[in-house]
Amino acid sequence: MALLAAALVGIVAVLGHLAEHFGGASFWAQLIPFAAVVLTIGIVSALTLRAWLAARAWLAQREARLPAVVAVAVGLTAISLASGPAFHRDVAQLKSLFGGMREAERMTIAHQVFAAYRRADLKQLQRLFERARSYEPTVHEAAQTFGVDAEVLMGVAAAESAFYPRNSADGGRGLFQITAPPKLAVEAARKHLGVERLDLVNHRHNAFVAAATLRRYLREMHGDPFLGLLAYNIGPQNGGLRTIMDRYGARDFVTIQPYLQHLPREYPIRVLTAALAYRLWKAGGRLPRYEESSAMRIQSVGIPGLQ
Repeated sequence: MALLAAALVGIVAVLGHLAEHFGGASFWAQLIPFAAVVLTIGIVSALTLRAWLAARAWLAQREARLPAVVAVAVGLTAISLASGPAFHRDVAQLKSLFGGMREAERMTIAHQVFAAYRRADLKQLQRLFERARSYEPTVHEAAQTFGVDAEVLMGVAAAESAFYPRNSADGGRGLFQITAPPKLAVEAARKHLGVERLDLVNHRHNAFVAAATLRRYLREMHGDPFLGLLAYNIGPQNGGLRTIMDRYGARDFVTIQPYLQHLPREYPIRVLTAALAYRLWKAGGRLPRYEESSAMRIQSVGIPGLQ
């Protein structure tokens, strides 16, 4: 198993490293060379396996435990390499090559989030998450109840109220600035809370409605985090995001963006940026600056909702 894991890590690393050079649509310049590389990897893998079988027998004649020791050493080396930033970069390259439009969209959103984090006021975000401590258990409970990402839900609260629960002039109420939640989401929250009537001033009620609403929109958008958050922000008025998409023939975040005003279009990025900051804050107790020295490490942490 250790050698199998090492082989998989090696193949992914090689393909990922070469993906940048062979990316493109040219039959002779990209596709044929990449196919040749894949064929070569298959041949080399078969020869390596044959050589290992011969070497294992030779090692076993000298010491019965030697083959196992060598296999474990190779496996540990592979694990060490797989945990490094270079391997994560190779994996990203390989995903870009084979992921198609879906992966291209995910990468575009991810880079928008990283750019927004780089521009963010990290001291202000740090203070925001310090305020969030008292609401954190409630938000996590609501997320678990409705099966949504708790870090993303924390990001929604950060974008909506900055963890200053209040009633706003535009009708938003509480921690998540609830305005006009879908009736089915309200009923689901009321049922799980076991209450006859919801009180949106109550932080727990507010969080449960928000989680139920987010789950509903994510399902409606087939799990697409950008469209799900966009639908959450737009709400059910005039048919919501689905009606807008049907009206203009939009099918994804690229084709819907030209038809949206500035604020809704930026909303998912603001939420996911806050979710990323929250993950980094929980992991290290502080928010690292997005400098060249830490950019790869921050990217390797991953963005909640996009993994």
